[in-house]
Amino acid sequence: MGMELTMWALRDLAEGAAVLGTGGGGDPYVGRLLVEQQLRAGRTIRIIGVDELPDDALVLPCALMGAPTVFWEKLPGPDGIVTAMRTLEGRLGRRAAATMPIECGGFNSMIPLLLGAEAGLPVVDADGMGRAFPELQMETFAVMGVPGSPMSIASDHGDAGIIDAVTNQRMELIARAMTVQMGGSAYICDYPMDAATVRRTAVPGTLTLATRIGATLREAREHHQDPFEALTAMLADTIYSHGVQLFRGKVADIDRRTVDGFARGRVTLEEMNDPADRMEIVFQNEHLVARRNGQVVAIVPDLICTLNSETGAPVTTEALSFGQRLTVYAISTPQIMRSPEALACFGPAGFGLDEPYVPVEQLGGGRN
Repeated sequence: MGMELTMWALRDLAEGAAVLGTGGGGDPYVGRLLVEQQLRAGRTIRIIGVDELPDDALVLPCALMGAPTVFWEKLPGPDGIVTAMRTLEGRLGRRAAATMPIECGGFNSMIPLLLGAEAGLPVVDADGMGRAFPELQMETFAVMGVPGSPMSIASDHGDAGIIDAVTNQRMELIARAMTVQMGGSAYICDYPMDAATVRRTAVPGTLTLATRIGATLREAREHHQDPFEALTAMLADTIYSHGVQLFRGKVADIDRRTVDGFARGRVTLEEMNDPADRMEIVFQNEHLVARRNGQVVAIVPDLICTLNSETGAPVTTEALSFGQRLTVYAISTPQIMRSPEALACFGPAGFGLDEPYVPVEQLGGGRN
């Protein structure tokens, strides 16, 4: 059972994961090259449904933590994530039966594949965000009562440790401080749980979804079709049922800083034929809210994606630059991410935004 990852599927998965990264999560390109290296060395990576594991099987989610801007300058490798997993296994006194993504968006779609190849573990086709979020407590796992601790953290230098935090929010604060001291990026394993808990609390099928998104964009390019229309049609029969083009324009202004371990800022786009028609997107690693001429047209946790207007290729926050021609494309989140408890954790209030959450399909912000 399960699906053995091929080189071609990996490339589609990486592009789809960058779309689901909503501007953040780090560009998967470098991570994809690391995973390709594993496949060329003859290692296999098996992606499985959580139903393929017995209820009591131990699943250890994993990720790379830090500001995406750091990953461009300090390339990660496989040793740190293996160290993180072995450290947590040592604390739990058990071996992992599988790993899985904490987030399926961006760079962290690749880290479990890297660990799966190195450690010979299957990777569960699910995650705890259904996209990318910047903070560790912003997980469906946390919303549904799973403690993130004990978590392990490791550096590229061989340092490793365990964090036993009293809340998931404190786990984020402590791990973030350690990540800064580790050079701005660190390898982590957290939310250790059995497969029965994964079934109850995870967003299902997200690695498969990312692969389908990447394949849809690639095929649209190959057949000279509109990538955005193809993407909207593909999403209609998934748990992310609504995809809509919000705006098409060029980057007129970009303000981006790396602060407290996050890439924070805002980007302003203006319509090509009407510079007075503007869209501003605020981000913290990921795009959080899109306002067209001051009116909210999409807001977290719905996905706000900046895509190349010609090809549909995703553009991350750290790659935004003046004059780029971009299409802002929004995707509705699955229902599991829209409960009152979920919105309190990773909706507008979780990011200090004053606006209430309104589903993107009700805001009616599609292009004229």
